[in-house]
This record gives sequence, structure tokens and C-alpha cells, in this order.
Amino acid sequence: MNTAKDEVRELLDKLPENCSLEDVQYHLYVIEKIKHGLQVAEEQGTLTQEEAEARLKKWLIE
Repeated sequence: MNTAKDEVRELLDKLPENCSLEDVQYHLYVIEKIKHGLQVAEEQGTLTQEEAEARLKKWLIE
């Protein structure tokens, strides 16, 4: 398992040399949000396409 430092190093290696600190912060934020979402999905499960459509039906304009 990678440590947080390893993950940051890996990210920095992938970003362009002229990226800003704001770019780095944004990418770290996105990575953390994705990890959190995957953890929630693993713990609580996910919806099928049909279940998601049923929940969203009241929001859709037809």
C-alpha cells in the first residue's frame, strides 16, 4: 500500500512542470474525494442503473 507521501510524489511526477500550487491542491482534493466515494460504495453498496433512474425520475424533465 502506498503512503500518502508516495501518492503525492506520484501525482507530482504526472503533473506538468509549470503547474501551480492550486493545480496540485485541486488534484489532491479530487483524489481524496474519489477514494472516499469508493470507500462508501464498498461499505454501503451501490445502486443498479434501474434503481438510480427510479430515484432520479422525479428530477427528470420529460
